[in-house]
Amino acid sequence: MTQRFLAIDLGAESGRAILGTLDRDRLALEELHRFQNTPVRLPTGLYWDTLRLFHEIRHSLTICGRERGLKLDGLGIDTWGVDFALLGRDGTLVDNPRHYRDPRNNGMLERTFAVVPRHEIFRQTGIQFLQLNTLYQLHAMKLADAPALESAKTLLFMPDLFNYWLTGIAKAELTIASTSQVYDPVHKQWATDLFDRLGLPATILPEIVNPGTKLGTLLPEVADTCGLSKETPVYATGCHDTASAVAAVPCEGSNWCYISSGTWSLMGVETDAAVINQASLALNFTNEMGAGGKVRLLKNIAGMWLLQECRRHWALEGREYSYAQLMEMAANASSCGAIIDPDVFLEVGRMPEQIAEYCKRTGQTVPEQPGAMCRCILESLAATYLSVLEKLEKLTGEHIDRIHIVGGGSRNTLLNRLAEEATGRKIVAGPVEATAAGNILVQAIGSGAISGLEEARAIVRRSFD
Repeated sequence: MTQRFLAIDLGAESGRAILGTLDRDRLALEELHRFQNTPVRLPTGLYWDTLRLFHEIRHSLTICGRERGLKLDGLGIDTWGVDFALLGRDGTLVDNPRHYRDPRNNGMLERTFAVVPRHEIFRQTGIQFLQLNTLYQLHAMKLADAPALESAKTLLFMPDLFNYWLTGIAKAELTIASTSQVYDPVHKQWATDLFDRLGLPATILPEIVNPGTKLGTLLPEVADTCGLSKETPVYATGCHDTASAVAAVPCEGSNWCYISSGTWSLMGVETDAAVINQASLALNFTNEMGAGGKVRLLKNIAGMWLLQECRRHWALEGREYSYAQLMEMAANASSCGAIIDPDVFLEVGRMPEQIAEYCKRTGQTVPEQPGAMCRCILESLAATYLSVLEKLEKLTGEHIDRIHIVGGGSRNTLLNRLAEEATGRKIVAGPVEATAAGNILVQAIGSGAISGLEEARAIVRRSFD
């Protein structure tokens, strides 16, 4: 029986609506709509254009219903992690959701550690320390006496918010909740002790549901406007985009790791339980929940964001380059030998200048031209992949012989080649649309159309190069 599922995949740079047609043991994907996700800078901070994003989601549903006359067997939304909305008693937004790179978060790690020690936060959450994590964003609001926090009744992460606007159901999906550094993966509950010690209101934390849970059906107004059935199911899929992408890794056996390559490079392995010990704390690894009861032991690496920011900066100067042009220039450029740490670049803007300043500060040759700058970024990512790979092997005690690169970055053949040269491991690239495929397949698991993660990955292997 042929079934159709819609994946709404919202990344930090763009969003897409992908229609998945599941026919027996194969999955076919079709892009129905693509749109930009551009943050808005106001005098008070950096925000997501949340209402515009929901408008694009509804437009995607209208394409399915009114333009194509489709019957959907399910739809699911995935987004980036950590960011959230706060709702008041009447269910309305009390403030527009902030971007995780908002300068409000600067210095919040140290200020939080002054109240709750670093090792104690890690013991309860197992999450990598990044100032953009939900915990520090909320603590920043608390210290600033933010009125939105005082009046909030419910916290919803970004995909949970959009699911709420589609169904009226306000719940948090597990994989997205686990990115927050507010979730305890050992006891499988919110780490409310951290909230209490930081003076945060634990009452705002919603019920958590597993990936694949059917939340409900479309609200009548949404269904009528978009031309879809009121019985259209909405699933809490792998709502964190990396969780969906990892669900679609076409792996077999053991001894493999993944890189979900996009704005961020998320590099890790799947485990059956969280790895929370002195070694993972010292190496600053993260334990995020995945589909099928798995844990994603991984490292967040600032991936193609550096390249995106350089491209944006050059465009502001009047030098417009496509990504294809930049990659050709990088392939033809000689290596300047400089290796940067991708994760020290947190601030938006002036990225070429930031990289040049870093190279000067560390006594390395500055890449002067755009091609050399792009090559420096890619070589640095490849060097970081090797470092993370060695740490993964140390943490797990297992040799890794294959690296699966999935997501949009898997099309970057130059980076794939540099990664293979740096790591000495076999690189398996694709599928490009891993996040959408994983989103759809987790919905299919929830609907009972397929049995679980193993069957989902077998479908991916049959369906994509």
